[in-house]
Parts: sequence; C-alpha cells; structure tokens
Amino acid sequence: MITLGLERRTKHATKSGNLSTATSASKARRVGLVVAGYLLLLSVWSFLSVFSFNSYILPPPWTVAAEMWHLLLNGSAIVQFGASIGKITTGFLIGAVLGAPIGLLMGRSTYWRNFFQQPMLVLGNVPGLTFAVFALVLFGIGAIGPIVAVTFVALPYVALNVAEGVRAVDPQLVQMSTVFGRGKGDIARSVFLPSVVPYLFAALRYGFAMAWKVEALTEVFGGRNGIGFMIRAEYQEFSVTGVLAWTGFFVLFILVVERLVLARLENRIFAWRGGR
Repeated sequence: MITLGLERRTKHATKSGNLSTATSASKARRVGLVVAGYLLLLSVWSFLSVFSFNSYILPPPWTVAAEMWHLLLNGSAIVQFGASIGKITTGFLIGAVLGAPIGLLMGRSTYWRNFFQQPMLVLGNVPGLTFAVFALVLFGIGAIGPIVAVTFVALPYVALNVAEGVRAVDPQLVQMSTVFGRGKGDIARSVFLPSVVPYLFAALRYGFAMAWKVEALTEVFGGRNGIGFMIRAEYQEFSVTGVLAWTGFFVLFILVVERLVLARLENRIFAWRGGR
C-alpha cells in the first residue's frame, strides 16, 4: 500500500513537472514571436529610412527613440500625457455612465431597444473626424471639445455591448432564480452581471482605443495641450522626428493600457474560468 501511494505521488509530480515545462516553453515561444515581430518592424523601418528615404523625411528608429528620451527627461511628455489622459478619462467615464443604463434598457425592453437601436448604430458609425470637426465648431479651442468627442465615441460602444450582454442571459435561468426565492438584487449580481461583464470589457477595450484616437485628432484641430496638440506643433515646425516621437508615445501608452491594465484586470476578474 505504501509503495503504491509513493508511485502515485511520483507519477503526479512527474505530470505536474511536465505540464509546468510545457507552459514555460509555450510562454517563451509567444514572447519570442512578439519580439521577432517588433524586430521585423524596426528592420523594415530602418531599411526604408536608410535606403529609400533620407533621414529628414523618414528618421530612423534610433533618432526617434533619442527624441522620445529627450522629451521624457525635460518633462514635456509627462505634462502633455497628463493633459490628454485627463480629457479622455473624463469623456470616457461620461460615455460609460450614460451608455450603461441605455444598454440595460435596450437589453431588457423591446420598446427601448427599438427606440435607441438606430441612434446608437448611427453614433457608432460616424467617422471620428466628424466628431473632431463638430467639437471644434461648437466648443472652439479648449478642453471641452475633446471631452465631448470622446463621450460620443464611447457612448454607443458601451450601450450596444451592455445590451448584448443583457440579451445573452438565459430567461430560464432568471425564472429559476425567481422560483427559488432570489431577489432582484441577487439576480442582477449573480445572473446578469457575469453575463454583461465580458461584453463590457469588449466595449472598454475597443471603445477606449477609438476614443483615444478621436481625442488626439480633436486636439490636432482645436487643442491647447495634449498629444494631438504636440503632433500639430511638430508638424508646423516640419519636424518629422517630433511627430514620430509623439506618435510613439501614443502607441506605447495604448500597449501599456491594453497589456498591463486591461489584460491583467480581465484575468483577475475571469480567474474562475481560466483567465484570458
């Protein structure tokens, strides 16, 4: 009996070790592919900069990286990013606060779905350039225009995704919860919320990316500070290096938010089903 138990524990430890090794190898392979992709992109960029264009028209990656480092050291990057993040956070929160109740109504009521469906689809398909131009016309140069533009971009993403999450709830599951004496609060927390959260994360991921682009575009047209404003300023000075440096900060911020914030938060919330 003792020998049999030892053999079972040994087999279990061996399987666990093999699984851990396979997981580590899989992670290393994914990291290697990501690094290879970035190296390929930088190689193509360097080749075009050296052999197809001159360094004034298309600066090489190391020149842009040096400019980004300079902007970090003198504090310009932090100040301008703070201005842009404040505007996009305010606009996105307003859009989410307005869009979540609309999505709830659309998911629970046919009447409200018919009432809001077309306006939300129209808002979701309007080009971001249109929001930027109208924000500039209506509110002029300042912080209000970018905030309003971000609000109108985030609103349809949140509303439509929340509505789909509510509609995805099985009605029989709700009926069963009611039969077993669960209150509306328990049903909302234990039935509707787990169904809505994945759709809400999709809205946050894609809506934030679109809102960030529109916010920067609005700053290009009518901002007094922020990333878009600095891109316009560098363009007016015919500095391609500056334009690419601020665009590089833009891309890095999106990657940080996606991989280090949203992905980790999603893995933590959905840990019960194995994460992402």
